[in-house]
Amino acid sequence: MADTTAPSSGANCMEKMKSYVRTQKGSLLAGEIALSLIVLICYTVSQYRGSSALAICEMVLTIAFFGIFMMELDKQIQVVNWVWSDLFRAGIGSILYIIISLINVIGGGGDGAYIAGGVFGLIAGLLFAYDTYTIFLQIKSSRQHTAASTDDRV
Repeated sequence: MADTTAPSSGANCMEKMKSYVRTQKGSLLAGEIALSLIVLICYTVSQYRGSSALAICEMVLTIAFFGIFMMELDKQIQVVNWVWSDLFRAGIGSILYIIISLINVIGGGGDGAYIAGGVFGLIAGLLFAYDTYTIFLQIKSSRQHTAASTDDRV
């Protein structure tokens, strides 16, 4: 007979997600996922669908990092340097979003969904850039050197 007093793993995962989204990093990642989804929808509805690959790739990568950080797998899997991987993901995402979105907004050609995708892409690029900045500050603070010892013993 099944034990009905034990919490289900689905509820446990949902609680972890709710508590992680309340953190600064969790809310940044959730915002990046939501903006990537909006950009993807805008590009899919437009006549020119070539820019949707960036939104798909960034959304999938951000969902993967959200899951890794939410389940605290970054502390269990020590082979990968997760902070630097997240820095590269956010940095490359911000640069690509800003470049692609500027091209789409400038050369929109009268397609409203394409221009809206470009505007939301610019907002997403700025959010990814802010995420890159916060990760950089985290790396910088973790690398602070302690004062050199003045002990004469060798």
